[in-house]
Amino acid sequence: MQQHTPTQTGTTGGVSIEDLGPRIPIYTPDFAVDPLRRYQQMRERYGALVPVELAAGLDATLVIDYRTAIGILNDSEHFTADPRAWQQTVPETQRRQWDVYTMIQWRPNSLRSNGKEHDRYREATTAALAGINQYPLQQLVEQTAGAAVNTFCRDGVADLLSQYCGPVAFTVVTTILGCTPELAARLGAASAALFDGRDTDTVNQMFDDALRELTRNKRAAPGDDVASRLVNHPARLDDDEMVQQLLTIVSAAIEVPQNLIANTLLLLLSQRDRFTASTASGLPASTSAAIDETLFTNPPMANYCITYPRQPRRIENVWLPARQRVGSVWLPANQPVVTSMAAINDSPEINTGHYLDNRSHMAYGSGPHACPNPARVMARLIAEGTIDELLDRLPELHLAVDPTELAWRPGPFHRALTGLPVTFPKSRPLPIHV
Repeated sequence: MQQHTPTQTGTTGGVSIEDLGPRIPIYTPDFAVDPLRRYQQMRERYGALVPVELAAGLDATLVIDYRTAIGILNDSEHFTADPRAWQQTVPETQRRQWDVYTMIQWRPNSLRSNGKEHDRYREATTAALAGINQYPLQQLVEQTAGAAVNTFCRDGVADLLSQYCGPVAFTVVTTILGCTPELAARLGAASAALFDGRDTDTVNQMFDDALRELTRNKRAAPGDDVASRLVNHPARLDDDEMVQQLLTIVSAAIEVPQNLIANTLLLLLSQRDRFTASTASGLPASTSAAIDETLFTNPPMANYCITYPRQPRRIENVWLPARQRVGSVWLPANQPVVTSMAAINDSPEINTGHYLDNRSHMAYGSGPHACPNPARVMARLIAEGTIDELLDRLPELHLAVDPTELAWRPGPFHRALTGLPVTFPKSRPLPIHV
């Protein structure tokens, strides 16, 4: 990617992202209905880079090409994760109008930092997550999931999203974080407010109050939990930094597993015959195989990995369908550049139709800000254990509606159902093994 300086009348040696066509809003209910079809339309009309809106008036570029995304996400010299230069261009009154601003504003954490500060935050968070013992975590998932099933198994009907996927993921994550039940309840309210689009100040204050109290508790009486390991890490995080690292973990470690569980259950229940048939090896297709496929075809975070060009930046050798040629596109300085993991996973160069044990997807991002390995392991373990426990206890589970009737939560980043209604034969609660 070679950089040139734009002239006053346009750009030299390329076209502006603004000139490729009208911006596409990717936050609307209409877009959420069938995003893969919309990504395909983008690919046919715009090519690798698409002018979009993350909210009304919030302009960004969406990257839907694998090679282009890898180049940008691994080019910290020219693309920063720090949004402060962009924030300075946005009036405060306008920021307050954007529901998603809480998720993209600058914070002293690894997602929104570069260089030494990024490394410091990431090392502390990675070490705190790496200290999780997988066997006790697996037991916690099974116990939590079993208890959740027992709350609705006598009914014969349930909404798995609100009664199972969400509560199990939330309870497991807040437990390994080191929360008391009271603190967990407060974090639940804050997390719901974040993804429901409550105003930025309210959401930030809710999280800040709860996580600052958790930090004080762990400084006074550390235990074997993520918050205590963060407090005791050699990075010596202050209280403000602790709050932001914990916030990053909470927001990602609840939303991502919850959506991964729900989206995988949707795949399993809507294509039951395929996933109960024997594979070529003679073994039944597993939950793990369904998770692999979901990470490719319906990842829990569809678009994220936000970066900002430090200066006007020319992206070379991209296909421009409208011009029927390979060319270059200028990205303006400081405007958000968002990677579409879902679009890239569905592109011809990535999606071969073979998903089992295939880790070539972009569901966890790429480059220095990609999801760290301990977090990936934790998300997968939570998802797999939660799904297995449900299907073991309620083997005759069926969708209550046709998959096309399910609604998806609008928003530019997540891929999240609004509900997952199911039916099953009524059964008695089963013992929880402790």
